[in-house]
Amino acid sequence: MATSVKADAGGSSSSAPPSAGSSRRPDPSSWRSRLFRWDMKGSPYAFITPFFLCFAAFGLFPLIYTGWLSLHQVQLGAESDAKWVGFGNYSWLIDSEFFWRALTNTFTIGVISTVPQLLMALGLAHLLNSHLRGRAFFRIAVLAPYATSIAAATLVFAQLFNTDYGMINSLLDVFGLGPIRWDSDKWWAQIAISTIVTWRWTGYNALIYLAAMQAVPNDLYEAASLDGASRWRQFTSVTIPSIRPTILFTIIVSTIGATQLFGEPMLYGGSVGIGGGSGGQYQTLSLLMYQTGWTNNSLGRASAIAWVMLLILLLIGAIQGLAARLNAKKLGG
Repeated sequence: MATSVKADAGGSSSSAPPSAGSSRRPDPSSWRSRLFRWDMKGSPYAFITPFFLCFAAFGLFPLIYTGWLSLHQVQLGAESDAKWVGFGNYSWLIDSEFFWRALTNTFTIGVISTVPQLLMALGLAHLLNSHLRGRAFFRIAVLAPYATSIAAATLVFAQLFNTDYGMINSLLDVFGLGPIRWDSDKWWAQIAISTIVTWRWTGYNALIYLAAMQAVPNDLYEAASLDGASRWRQFTSVTIPSIRPTILFTIIVSTIGATQLFGEPMLYGGSVGIGGGSGGQYQTLSLLMYQTGWTNNSLGRASAIAWVMLLILLLIGAIQGLAARLNAKKLGG
């Protein structure tokens, strides 16, 4: 009995369960280990594969195919009879007064709609960021125009800007101002279309600015207030520099949207909307592309217009990116 007790006492170390450090590791050459390594290395690629497949099918292939069409003379419905013309379609664009008129209209409408839109969005965001009663309601209200469909908003504004019985001309008549030809005059028509764009997108950009303003540390405002800075001085010296990357982002997005403007001018013009009015006074590049490809049945020239629009957007993005980089270096220096 003593011997057994002694054996139990002396052999307790040998009969104890092995520690975690002395546990047997799996064989690296086993199929489970190889499966684990494949899972760790291949899972990220498996997760992003659906995106690249969709991008290749609906983004990359149409882009390459449109580039191929832009180098051919192709009629709508007769793509198999494409005739190689090289850069002939681009030469036609350079010599076409319709293209330069559409390019000018796109630029002017873009400036008229983008600049007031972003300035008003900054003011609204600053107001919503202050201690205002019912802020939640107003934040939802400013987003309501963005939720409205383009067709509904454009049709309503087309009635407001109607030359004969529109409310805008009726109000102008009260002050003794003559009726404005909102449909046929170039600049007034572009201002009317820009008003639709500004009304629809101001609230959206205001909420983006509001989110950026709420991320600005309160310590900066407190320090500026202690230095005697007014609210306007705090806005220009603290808020604007702090949200400069967000402002640059909205400028880029608004520029892209202005370059691709299509629905508002087409619906505003009604029966002559595709042509940008009776004299093409507000025809944009997107409208010209649609008219060239689907009305005139020239897919090659329409594809060339699409590629020119892409190159313009890339050029604008490169210029804005360079400006942002130079500004960052100036601040850092």
